Amino acid sequence: MDDLKNIQIPKFAEEILERAGRQGFTASCDRLTGSLLRVLVMSKPGASILELGTGTGYSTSWIVEGMDHNSRLVTVEFDAESALVAKDVLGHDERIEFIIDDGGKYIEDHLNEKFDIIFADTWPGKFYLVEETLNMINPNGIYIIDDLNPQSNWPEGHGDKVQELIAYLETKTEFHLAKLDWSTGIIMMTRK
Repeated sequence: MDDLKNIQIPKFAEEILERAGRQGFTASCDRLTGSLLRVLVMSKPGASILELGTGTGYSTSWIVEGMDHNSRLVTVEFDAESALVAKDVLGHDERIEFIIDDGGKYIEDHLNEKFDIIFADTWPGKFYLVEETLNMINPNGIYIIDDLNPQSNWPEGHGDKVQELIAYLETKTEFHLAKLDWSTGIIMMTRK
């Protein structure tokens, strides 16, 4: 099976990638992760979704394509220049709230807010404030992270941080956990 064959790319994804390339932004998720996000979002009508790490909006475009008209997305990005691409291309969609701020600050300021899906694609919510982020997930809600398999651009010692994160997530008995050695390496967790 060719898992990249016949993947339908979201309407605005190519434009986002082109603009990201001009900026030198290379941290977007890949097509496989994007396609998984779209499917997961489609499985949760009326979902409340949090994306930590908008980047230039490539993963956001996949999430949005999976959303129904009653779903809402809050997407948080620290880098204003990157977030501007996402907002320029996708900002017409009233279901999206773009927040340009530190993801850690967002988590700390919204500890009592609950989401059906959280995609943590940056340090806050993934490598720190993890417990706080997991507490923001509704029953039957999904937490998803990627980039867990070794990457050529990882800084020295990052592999150890990834292994510590995986070991920590494996202790979370209030969640079901699935590790996917696929795409860039994914963990999905669902609150029991």
